[in-house]
Amino acid sequence: MRVSAFADIEKDFLARVRQIVWCNVATVDRRGRPRSRILHPLWEGRTGWILTGRHTLKTRHLAANPHVSLCYATGDLQQVYVDCRAEWADDPADKARLWDLFASIPPPIGYDPIAFWPRGKEDPTFGVLRLTPWRIEITSLADLVSGTGRIWHA
Repeated sequence: MRVSAFADIEKDFLARVRQIVWCNVATVDRRGRPRSRILHPLWEGRTGWILTGRHTLKTRHLAANPHVSLCYATGDLQQVYVDCRAEWADDPADKARLWDLFASIPPPIGYDPIAFWPRGKEDPTFGVLRLTPWRIEITSLADLVSGTGRIWHA
């Protein structure tokens, strides 16, 4: 079922991604082949943030194609699919705010980034990805059978 406003799914979307926490994030390489990895986005409304290495294979993929596809899934077949545009948030104020935000939220939603970037917020390998969804689908096995999954498009 298509919904017209993000507000129609926001509560369920945020509840489910906060319950599942980790998701599979797929990028596309320069030859059009998909590559996925597990990452830990934090969502503020419909904007997602990922703290991640700045000099990685993912960086090269995003330079060629900024679109990513996220899949959150549970063992009991509850899913969230999020198709987004990913872009680097390089503003030092944004990076500092998000570092502090991740560090201030108790696990498993938040975590201390110092474990990954021992030189802190100024570490040149520290990067922040901003996720801007254009499609979000909230579904489950039961929804697939009944046709009641919800899909939002920007």
